[in-house]
Amino acid sequence: MTRLAYLGPEGTFTSMALDSWPDADGAERVAFGSVDGALAALRAGDVDGAMVPIENSVEGGVSATLDALASGDPLVVVGEVLVPVTFVLAARAGTVLDEVRAVGTHSHAWAQVRGWMHARLPDAAYVPTLSTAAAAADLAAPTGQEPPYQAAVCAPAAATLHDLDVLAEGIGDMQAAVTRFVLVARPGSTPPPTGADKTTVVLFQRDDHAGGLLELLEQFAARGINLTRLESRPTKASMGSYCFSVDVEGHIRDERLGEALMGLKRICADVRFLGSYPRADRQRATIAPRASDADFTAARGWLHGLRDG
Repeated sequence: MTRLAYLGPEGTFTSMALDSWPDADGAERVAFGSVDGALAALRAGDVDGAMVPIENSVEGGVSATLDALASGDPLVVVGEVLVPVTFVLAARAGTVLDEVRAVGTHSHAWAQVRGWMHARLPDAAYVPTLSTAAAAADLAAPTGQEPPYQAAVCAPAAATLHDLDVLAEGIGDMQAAVTRFVLVARPGSTPPPTGADKTTVVLFQRDDHAGGLLELLEQFAARGINLTRLESRPTKASMGSYCFSVDVEGHIRDERLGEALMGLKRICADVRFLGSYPRADRQRATIAPRASDADFTAARGWLHGLRDG
């Protein structure tokens, strides 16, 4: 039986992402308390895949996931899921809003409800938890295991799962917030191109110099490749040492992207390929003029003709 890890417990947005993954039907679901734990189990061969958050439309990249994928034994992304993010403020039965002195939730969730909290509960303290669902689960624990907060910011599903009262709905500051999740696996065969694909790489510079990032980006720009995400992350080797996590439109089997990756391999200290996979929104890649596979194939044929005399 296929075993799939996810950032748990049940009721997290990650578990909701796994619910919508087509190949999760019939698979054994294994909850972990952290992204690092889920990916470590995947690297060890204890599970066959792991669903983890990678990007939020409000807070940007999820640093724990980006860092875990940029180091350690190689892993690859094989697919992505987009989950609309809706938060509620939940509490034990009988609790009223005026009794809430502290609120527990995950740091990414807190960042997305700060405005509402400032307006409605300005004196409430924030208590970090491993996940939004963990905040709800701890709040629902039997008396004697009192958490240091009276309410939790969580998904509506988590409030229902743990029989909590909802004190307020739709408390997110950005009502259109979306979190992007990726299913990660050990390296193997790459999903075939669909025409609506995304490729993720991590780029490591040889040294820090003026125009270094520009040199990397030129490899994409010169071939008409659009970037959908670009973030710098510390390599942790020394102060000021950064790598770049990049999502681009296209598939490794596309001629333009293949050439770009070769160019990057030539100038970078290292290029970590994290997979080519179908986009969740099914949006087809924007191909710039003279950047189609046929254009690159024709140019290569012209060069071969010159070399052959």
